[in-house]
Amino acid sequence: MPRKRSVKLRCPICKKPVKNTDADFPFCSERCRLIDLGKWASGAYVISAPLTGEEETIRDAEQAIRTNSEDPDESE
Repeated sequence: MPRKRSVKLRCPICKKPVKNTDADFPFCSERCRLIDLGKWASGAYVISAPLTGEEETIRDAEQAIRTNSEDPDESE
């Protein structure tokens, strides 16, 4: 008979073990839940904008230069 896999879940704030059936899951307590909420509210956690690669930035700059230098008479 195959053994059941046991995943050990931990509170993201204090790292205490938690069960996925706990009322405050994924936190171990209301205190840790409020600490996490405070971090979001204060800006300690952010969802950043997608990072652009260096090649993409260079390609965009080259395109802008080409666009501006193709028709110099039209800009007057």
